[in-house]
Amino acid sequence: TARITIIDDDMAGVISWAREEEHIRTTHEDQWVNLQVIRKSGSNGPITCQYKTENATALAGTDYEPTSGTIEFEDGMTFAQVPVKILAKGRYGTSDCFRVILEDVKGTGAKFDSSTDGGSDLIDADSASMERVDKIMSKLKTKWDKAKIGHSSWKEQFIGIWFIDDDAEDDESDDSGGRGNLALAYVLHCLALPWKLLFALVPPVEYCGGWLCFLVSLVMIGGVTTIIGDLANLFGCVLPFMENEITAITFVALGTSLPDTFASKTAAEQDPFADASVGNVTGSNSVNVFLGMGLPWMIASIFWSCKSPHSHEGWDLLYQFDPDLDFLGPAGSRAPAYVVKAGDFTCCAVVCLVILFLRRRFLGGELGGPKVWKHATCAALTFLWAVYLFLSVLKVKGVI
Repeated sequence: TARITIIDDDMAGVISWAREEEHIRTTHEDQWVNLQVIRKSGSNGPITCQYKTENATALAGTDYEPTSGTIEFEDGMTFAQVPVKILAKGRYGTSDCFRVILEDVKGTGAKFDSSTDGGSDLIDADSASMERVDKIMSKLKTKWDKAKIGHSSWKEQFIGIWFIDDDAEDDESDDSGGRGNLALAYVLHCLALPWKLLFALVPPVEYCGGWLCFLVSLVMIGGVTTIIGDLANLFGCVLPFMENEITAITFVALGTSLPDTFASKTAAEQDPFADASVGNVTGSNSVNVFLGMGLPWMIASIFWSCKSPHSHEGWDLLYQFDPDLDFLGPAGSRAPAYVVKAGDFTCCAVVCLVILFLRRRFLGGELGGPKVWKHATCAALTFLWAVYLFLSVLKVKGVI
């Protein structure tokens, strides 16, 4: 079947909107929209009419660009368009309305359709834009919830440092011996309270994806290591029989290794494997050697190499009698002396690695295992440390 429309061209016609209500989807850019005007019930002769925009909930200059003009229908013409510019505006879940009014028709016999001479146009929010806004709001809400959790946990950090552990209070109620444990817990709590206050300043991991906590923790650990190292160095200086080398390998080494010791202990208790504990020790010593010693040494080497072609001669003139470089040995024999002094450490380190290898091979892991082997390993490694200290002290005193 075919649908045939017969146009009565004997009359001027009736002007109306093609649709009484238009829905316009906004975008992130300004856009032009053509509103359709039709001429029906006749198309004889030329006719004209005026159009203009009118505010409703949408405002001219904010939601759309005001416009007005003349629509001209030539003889036999049944279709025309009214261009309106819709301005880009952030909309979410709302619709704004404005009207385009047809008026002042001219032409013999021409008239308006009384029901459609003032069409309403609704500006709706774009669905894609609403989806983007929903995603952004969801992310912001998630981050805000994390921030609230972080704020709450940060507050709890400052509150919790004033109380001792619940385990100590439980021990008191278990038996009579628990009172001694509770007293010891109070003493340790008072000694650690200043440090707890200091480390309570570390923000929770909810802020900045955990990076803020990581950076502040590094600063705190570095500060504590510096304080402990300086105190150990000062303690060694007040002892008349304690040379700088002995102070370095005893008090200073112990002081700077305490944070690593506690970190390895925590990792060993919480992780199912010893990788984190062993890696923490080796990584910490690697940083001490490569950065603590290697970086200054590299800078000094570059400086003296660039200073003059015979820089080693100038270096010897300035520093061969420097007492702070005694650990290298006398001038002319510093490298061999340093190798000799490092030999006992190398031997002890090799024995330690062999012990870890044997534990992995026969006990299934570097840490843990049967109690007898745990104690035996602890005694063996402590003995290696004592041997290293003993040999180093003998070398410093000139005995060997």
